[in-house]
Amino acid sequence: QVQLVESGGGSVQTGGSLRLSCAVSGSTNRALCMGWVRQAPGKGRETVAKIYSDGTAAYTDSVKGRFTISQDNAKNTIYLQMNSLKPEDTAMYYCAAPGPHTSCRSNDWAQYWGQGTQVTVSS
Repeated sequence: QVQLVESGGGSVQTGGSLRLSCAVSGSTNRALCMGWVRQAPGKGRETVAKIYSDGTAAYTDSVKGRFTISQDNAKNTIYLQMNSLKPEDTAMYYCAAPGPHTSCRSNDWAQYWGQGTQVTVSS
């Protein structure tokens, strides 16, 4: 059973910073990738960042240069450092992992989800 537990969300003003954490347990395909997905009210889910087993990372264009994804394998935790936050970053943020037969490169790579943590950025 895969368990993903997020923490670190909150409310900040424009330009502020937050760091999200995701504690990972159980059997996952995380050896290949892990990531963060967000969903704003009335919008679809968007992959914000992914980190691969070789340490490389990928970001959606709107967060490049502002967000950084990282992992601590010893703690089985992944992080999302969010700087220079904007109101359009307001969303529920989910930690996500692929399934055992899911390609990290596919659009539906995220098969396991945490409960989500709310990020609200006010102007």
